[in-house]
Amino acid sequence: MTERRFSQLDVFTTVPLRGNPLAVVHDAQGLTDAQMADMARWTNLSETTFLLPPDDPEADYRVRIFTPGGELPFAGHPTLGSCHAWLAAGGVPRDPGVVVQQCGVGRVRVRRDGDRLAFAAPALRRTGPVEPTLRAQAVAALGLADDQVLRLEWVDNGPGWMGALLADAATVLALRPDFAAMRGLKLGVVGPHPAGAECQFEVRAFVPGLGVPEDPVTGSLNAGLAQWLIGAGLAPEAYVAAQGAALGRAGRVHVQREGADVWIGGAVCDVVSGIVRL
Repeated sequence: MTERRFSQLDVFTTVPLRGNPLAVVHDAQGLTDAQMADMARWTNLSETTFLLPPDDPEADYRVRIFTPGGELPFAGHPTLGSCHAWLAAGGVPRDPGVVVQQCGVGRVRVRRDGDRLAFAAPALRRTGPVEPTLRAQAVAALGLADDQVLRLEWVDNGPGWMGALLADAATVLALRPDFAAMRGLKLGVVGPHPAGAECQFEVRAFVPGLGVPEDPVTGSLNAGLAQWLIGAGLAPEAYVAAQGAALGRAGRVHVQREGADVWIGGAVCDVVSGIVRL
């Protein structure tokens, strides 16, 4: 059993306990896959990450990302939180302006954006309309009529997300999904707020198959949604999305397209630091 540094952070918020918590195990060399999975089940957060030296000579660190139900190749709030934890523990990037994270989808760039961190959204692996049988399953699981889902598209950047566009934020917030009917789907839902509101969109994320019926604030989903919505002319090139209200949170995701890149940003708060014995 080895003592390792441990951090618990709150991501996509400036106010502790209002965003999405993340557990980070530093110096994770020597841990087995089974130990990492056990730790993720024990914390019972949407994600727990493990910081490791990189295999890629162009990366600053490597991260493995576990949910209570298994490992993910990429996730957004663990990317921002892990980068924050690595820097706070004394990590020094090769390029002072950009941290390069290695994870299951390869390299992900993270930069400081004022008081926030932001990652460059990975390329979408799967795009286009969702197949009719899966659409019917998703619509039924959301408890909606088919015409209430204006569009249902693949926005898969590794975890397997599909995105549903609804008429407005109020409809998104009123959803009471049937998680049993959702089964293996990873389903994100987005709807616009009225003009003049603080945030332009409301987002919710449902992933019951990974032990997370609803995720409080989801960077990977927001990255995929942003690439889809901006590319389709359904969202401006810069906007703020709200997520987590249905769970009593107040997450804020800052989106900005710059050239070919879409940057997904958010604040990170330190909440717990100490030692874990694994």
